[in-house]
Amino acid sequence: MNVLFSARIAVRALRVNKLRSALTILGIVIGVGAVITMVAVGAGAQARVAEQIRSLGSNLIIVLPGNVTVGGVRLGLGSYITITEDDAWAIQTEIPLVEVAAPSSRGNVQVVFGNLNWATTIVGVTPDYFPARDWDVVQGRTITQDEVDGAAKVALLGQTLVNKIFGSTDPIGQVVRVQKVPFTVIGVLDSKGQTTYGQDQDDQILVPLSTAKRRVIGSPRIARAVGAISVKVREAETMKQAEEEIRQLLRQRHRLQPHQDDDFWIRNLVEILQSQEASSKVLTTLLAAIASVSLLVGGIGIMNIMLVSVTERTREIGLRMAVGARSRDILTQFLVEAVTLSLVGGMLGIGAGLIGSYAIAYFAEWRTVLQPQGIILAFAFAAVVGTFFGFYPARKAAGLEPIEALRYE
Repeated sequence: MNVLFSARIAVRALRVNKLRSALTILGIVIGVGAVITMVAVGAGAQARVAEQIRSLGSNLIIVLPGNVTVGGVRLGLGSYITITEDDAWAIQTEIPLVEVAAPSSRGNVQVVFGNLNWATTIVGVTPDYFPARDWDVVQGRTITQDEVDGAAKVALLGQTLVNKIFGSTDPIGQVVRVQKVPFTVIGVLDSKGQTTYGQDQDDQILVPLSTAKRRVIGSPRIARAVGAISVKVREAETMKQAEEEIRQLLRQRHRLQPHQDDDFWIRNLVEILQSQEASSKVLTTLLAAIASVSLLVGGIGIMNIMLVSVTERTREIGLRMAVGARSRDILTQFLVEAVTLSLVGGMLGIGAGLIGSYAIAYFAEWRTVLQPQGIILAFAFAAVVGTFFGFYPARKAAGLEPIEALRYE
């Protein structure tokens, strides 16, 4: 008896008890659908984290002020400015792995335009800040080095700030006041979205670094000190090496002894991305594993139904054996029935998973990413479940003695 003929007999047998077959298939449908949906949710979370990290800039290392000890008191991170514009220039010129190093300083201000005002973040930058952070200007232009040297009162606005104080008005050429200082708007930044810690990167106003330090934020106690240095490395593969070279260079420039701690802090965003992605993968695996329990429950349902089917059709099995059917034929027939249940449930489960993923994305507004390998894996697992849990009932049917089976009432 070939497999095709066995499949025809199996389908005919399943159609006899349509409700029972449908309920058995439902377990597989729920299992496959749950696996696909949970994998899509986990992959969506992973993609969202990756986008947020990359929005900060590609191949980016951030150098921040560290902690120092003053009068025997160890101050916290950033409490004492320890990095300067000269440090940024040294990083850019003395480390070949670095493409650009951009110093910056920031503070909180109130921006006023007409009778509207908005509390936002002001960032003093240089022209190198834009390639370092991969930040484009969608309207107008960026800051020039001449404007930094001359402490010009010009500004670029983030999308959120533009919407809050300008609305539909063209901001280019308009004058806004920051700490009573007038700034001419020369550009609008491209949208960046939120960071992984929830900060809106579009709610900023960017001005020349010298202007911010002299007229808005105020000059720190250390000459040419800055609040951060954004370092863009040429190749992602050399991020770790570049980080170590930056550390050694700054320790040398700051005259730190071997026993002294760093007075700066280096954040390698690639390592943060890898850590976040690893966490998201663990979450995706966990969600898929939990959803797979439904598939196992569905497989147990298949075994239960097939055992009942063997009991109900004992006389039929004996009759078929009496007219020449071999044990192998009976085994194939019942195994094909079990696999048919799981495959039909798997195909319907794929549809349920797709609908579930789109429903979660639409109603819950969660990012979901459908992965073909997840769909294939769920369907293959359903087939394996059907084969595994269907084998014992099929083996039991194939092992019946023809005479005993014909006598069965």
